[in-house]
Amino acid sequence: MRKLFLLAGAGLLLGISACTSGAVKPVPALPQPVSGERLELVSPEAGVLSYYVAGPDNGAADARPLLLIHSVNAAGSAYEMLPIHEHFRATRPVYSLDLPGFGLSERSDRVYTPRLMTDAVLAVTQAIRARHGGVAIDALALSLSAEFLARAASEQPEAYASLALVSPTGFSGRKPRHGEPGSVVGQSWLYRTLSWSAWDDGLYGLLTRPGTIRYFLERTWGSKAIDEGLWAYDQLTTQAAGAKHAPLYFVSAMLFSKDINTLYDRLRQPVWMSHGIRGDFVDYRGTAWYADRPNWQFTEFPTGALPQFEVPEQFLAAYARFLSGEQP
Repeated sequence: MRKLFLLAGAGLLLGISACTSGAVKPVPALPQPVSGERLELVSPEAGVLSYYVAGPDNGAADARPLLLIHSVNAAGSAYEMLPIHEHFRATRPVYSLDLPGFGLSERSDRVYTPRLMTDAVLAVTQAIRARHGGVAIDALALSLSAEFLARAASEQPEAYASLALVSPTGFSGRKPRHGEPGSVVGQSWLYRTLSWSAWDDGLYGLLTRPGTIRYFLERTWGSKAIDEGLWAYDQLTTQAAGAKHAPLYFVSAMLFSKDINTLYDRLRQPVWMSHGIRGDFVDYRGTAWYADRPNWQFTEFPTGALPQFEVPEQFLAAYARFLSGEQP
């Protein structure tokens, strides 16, 4: 549980800033986080979802679609996928998703669970495949969202040609999580405590100040050289209506799956797992659990938890090699 509180207070996840959220300040309309066309999907299970598609001018009708999924945090959005989205749009159709409770997707006051997030991934996957003749897609997820993608791929393996897990959760040096199917790490009492409305306005406003967001991003980077565009977008998205609802479940550990390593164990698609060695997210000793699996590849970058921003050329080249089927 101590690790979860660290996650809640550190850059990539920005979770502590979501512990309280009251009256929403007037802010400019949230702009689209990546280029291309904004699509909207109404899912019976996941609500209203926004996702964005861009591709090469020639159409590249035979190119395999790529789905990108951002991390879960108070400032989560498809903007975290920007370097990957803009690079691969030149050669293939790229789709970037705003998860439920984030970005321009529905942010209603409802129960947020791994099931809800997985259903969103599956719904968008189905929509993408329908647009491209039913082909299996490539998919990449960041941090905690790797757990949602792994669950989706274990449930519908035929839908995914490959999986990329960037700075994923579930790989710390502690014992693997093989809990009951669908169980979560969090405790309901913690959610009830954190959702107590008496402290919403003041604390949320304090923790989402520009300087505070910058502090958390610096901890994610392990450096002061953060991406300024991401910082600016984070300020907008943390002040949007309903911004607190989904992150509150994250801070309560209600979005962490107790059975995640069971799900990782089931993956049969080619899997690329990558991470950095700097900042608050550096414990990946659990990669040893999967090192002898022929369908898994691993890459370590000299960065924090967002290598796509720090070393984009190196990151994108490594991912492109994986997608092409090259061995490391």
